[in-house]
Amino acid sequence: MKLGISSYALTWSVGVPGYPAPLRILSACDLLEIAHSNGIGLVQFADNLPLHELSEEKLISLKELADSRGIEIEVGTRGTTPGHLLLYLRIAKILGATLCRTMILEKNLTNPLREIREVLPAFEESGVRIAVENHGLHTTKELASLFEAIDSPFVGCCLDTVNSFSALDCPKTVIQDLSPYVINLHLKDFDITRVDHQMGFMVLGKPAGYGKLDIDGLLKEVRNGQRDTNVILELWTPFMETVERTVLLEHQWLEQSLQYLKMTHFLE
Repeated sequence: MKLGISSYALTWSVGVPGYPAPLRILSACDLLEIAHSNGIGLVQFADNLPLHELSEEKLISLKELADSRGIEIEVGTRGTTPGHLLLYLRIAKILGATLCRTMILEKNLTNPLREIREVLPAFEESGVRIAVENHGLHTTKELASLFEAIDSPFVGCCLDTVNSFSALDCPKTVIQDLSPYVINLHLKDFDITRVDHQMGFMVLGKPAGYGKLDIDGLLKEVRNGQRDTNVILELWTPFMETVERTVLLEHQWLEQSLQYLKMTHFLE
């Protein structure tokens, strides 16, 4: 089990649609350098830093930089159409990645099931696993049934600890239903607070170790699993009046989170 960071740990630095861009937009190479400076040897590029927009020459340069810094790469995207997944398989092979995280974009699972089965032989031959993330569109039981139907060690769950609130599944339910299939973990801490007029709640991000997530229990459950699972830090940093103030905060949260995780669960 390795600790890594996602491009969704520094989402505001990459840029958030509908908000002003940061003064200096974080690039894929920048993320590698930040990981290296924090002693992290694993980076997952998600769909907010789309790798398919890079030329093959730039992908090769990214791989060379990662190798020089001793960093392993995981690739990420969204969607399950065969052409798109095979494109990311090619990118994974260029970058030496052995995991491709994706999300299902339609409510009915019939087509995604067929599409994943169609590309599965190519992924198996290349030694690259497909990690399907719970993203709130489906209940954890629906996703568990998908993994049961596919029944392959090369397809599993990218378990996100917060996303399934929108499907009315709390973190304990998510872990209970999906832990047998986990091959990738998005560790994202959170808090739930009442709004000031007391009529409603807000789910807000927190640095790892500073919220309500049972990180001890979660990592114990994942370590007891049958599959090799990396832990990828993500952050839901709240907007702080300006993008630049928000970027500053998310970098502070990144350092706080990594310090906590290294001290408590990933001792060097």
